[in-house]
Amino acid sequence: MTVSVLVVDDSGFFRKRLTEILTSSGQIKVVGAATNGREGVELAERLRPDVITMDYEMPVMDGISAVREIMRKHPVPVLMFSSLTYEGARVTLDALEAGAVDFLPKNFEEIARDNSQLQKILIDRVLDVARSRPGARPVAPFRDGAPPPAARAPVDAAPVRSRPEPILRQRHGIQERAPGVGATGEAEVPRRHARRGPAKHYAVVGIGTSTGGPVALQRVLTALPASFPAPLVLVQHMPASFTPAFAERLNKLCRIEVRQAEDGDVLRPGLALLAPGGKQMMIENRGGQARVRILPGDERLNYKPCVDVTFGSLARSFPGKTLGVILTGMGSDGKEGCRMMKQSGSDIWSQDEKSSVIYGMPMAVAKAGLTDEVLSLDEIGPRLVEGVS
Repeated sequence: MTVSVLVVDDSGFFRKRLTEILTSSGQIKVVGAATNGREGVELAERLRPDVITMDYEMPVMDGISAVREIMRKHPVPVLMFSSLTYEGARVTLDALEAGAVDFLPKNFEEIARDNSQLQKILIDRVLDVARSRPGARPVAPFRDGAPPPAARAPVDAAPVRSRPEPILRQRHGIQERAPGVGATGEAEVPRRHARRGPAKHYAVVGIGTSTGGPVALQRVLTALPASFPAPLVLVQHMPASFTPAFAERLNKLCRIEVRQAEDGDVLRPGLALLAPGGKQMMIENRGGQARVRILPGDERLNYKPCVDVTFGSLARSFPGKTLGVILTGMGSDGKEGCRMMKQSGSDIWSQDEKSSVIYGMPMAVAKAGLTDEVLSLDEIGPRLVEGVS
């Protein structure tokens, strides 16, 4: 099925270059181009594309304002293009909060060194974004640090699907699926009933996420009180120039303390440490005390930071004493780390399909039979407050 794309950018060169790359795949058709945010909003309403690529700095109407208006009128998956600077990070986080699904550097040389790799990354990212759920993210942030309302449905009300259901109709990135049937015609796997006993003590709580993660992490962490009894480590797929701004943003919104991790940091209750972009974060047990090791990013690994690396270190350092939580994201990063944690006796929770922007990472963990509890995004924060002592 061909994915239709609307390109919104005030640079004629960028519009032409991006159109050439996307149409070369044979799977993507650029159905329109806009030179500013206002024109982009109008064309989005008229053309109803499956995906919109959006610049953030444009005349007449900027990209963030355009995303907000598109999400209000007719939600469409949006891929933002931004600069890999602190200011670019701040603007991109605003765009993700407004409803954009994902982002890429606007300087193509920062994406890939050769043209073939660049084409693959751009095309794959647009196709992945087309499969996302623009309605899955919260519309408004919790700027006052108040926790989100508890979800109305009980934890075991929805099934975990062994794989995505068949798409009956895809329009504007929103998929309608046949109820009760998997992608190959298999019945849905019923959700395992969670036995909620008394709260448990965990040496560390680890949270891993990718696409949709910035807003999901904000949603979860703002639900936690300043007195949260366990330390947290956060792994979000994000460039090195973005993670400092993201940590600062979370720290302003949350009652717990949030900051970017540094080598040698000591974990403590009520502190969440975010893995720095471009590097790997491992947790060591030094005399019963959890400390951070920050290592150079291994070129052999696709993700820097990588959830598998951090969770694997938790399994080795604190066997049976940690909680791993996998949130929305593309791919399957975190599955092997969760497997190691599970084998050591630790607990694993994952986000459900309905509330995930992209049900990749949580699905990989659920399909592998590693998940103890499957929770909606709104349930995870309150469940942490209830289940961690």
